[in-house]
Amino acid sequence: MDFSWAIVVAGALVGVAVGLTGMGGGALMTPIMVMLFGVNPTAAIGSDLATSVFMKPFGAAVHQRAGTVRWDIVRWLLPTAMPAAVLGALALQLLGDGDQLQERVKYVIGGALVLAVVGMLARMWLDARRGTGSAEAENAHVAVRPLATLTIGLIGGFIVGMTSVGSGSLIIVMLMLAHPRLKANHLVGTDLVQAIPVVAAAALGHVIFGDVAFGMTGTLLIGAIPGVVAGALLSTRISGPALRWALVTLLAGSGLAMWGVSGTPLLLVCAAFAAVGVTVTVRGRRRSLVVAGSSAPAPAPDAEKAASEAGSRV
Repeated sequence: MDFSWAIVVAGALVGVAVGLTGMGGGALMTPIMVMLFGVNPTAAIGSDLATSVFMKPFGAAVHQRAGTVRWDIVRWLLPTAMPAAVLGALALQLLGDGDQLQERVKYVIGGALVLAVVGMLARMWLDARRGTGSAEAENAHVAVRPLATLTIGLIGGFIVGMTSVGSGSLIIVMLMLAHPRLKANHLVGTDLVQAIPVVAAAALGHVIFGDVAFGMTGTLLIGAIPGVVAGALLSTRISGPALRWALVTLLAGSGLAMWGVSGTPLLLVCAAFAAVGVTVTVRGRRRSLVVAGSSAPAPAPDAEKAASEAGSRV
């Protein structure tokens, strides 16, 4: 095993992010391995997918026990998503070989990361819209849309197989667009469950083409598995919006770095995302405090009367 404490810590940090938000697995792990540890992009993709095969079931098991998995949607996703994931792994091999392949894969990963940023921003926007609607806006029993769901599986599976990015950041957004009234926890549970066979199919494709560094995968898992558990336990204590904006900033910077952007332009983009994230998070907290204050129960009539009488006696 290619053991390194730095890789263990990286796996743990990514695991915590996944446990807290359900997003950021491949979108964080792959660029970290490429940019910080100098791993070949193709090996980074394959190793990240193999790691995710073992990470995803932890979150999926929680949702299965809670009954928040729409198995009918999962059944319509998998017939296209699983073969598309294998095709994505094959398509990666068609980009060339040697250094030429690795350089082109960097651009592909960068594009997937930018798509992940767009997907995360879209998800936050959709979540905000759903939060301002009526109580009837969400429904656990929304009818599945077969054609749209098959198409989501085809597109999402291919992107996951080719880049390892998207199982938690792109597919869930497309599911939200196709089933806008589906309850949020059912969306997350369904996405986590479908990701297990899709990621496994993609990982198998990369194993066939020799793109998985098993020593790297084992080292990542040493940190990632306890990280996912810790993230899930912390999820009720740490601000989700703040963490999601931090992920958006990191992914945007990583994607642009993969495209060769560096220096002042890269810093300006990251600073802009960070500033927007801080502003939105602070406003959201203030709004929550106002809503909580306005919804405080009014004193009972008897209590009001007693207080009035006490005041008059004074």
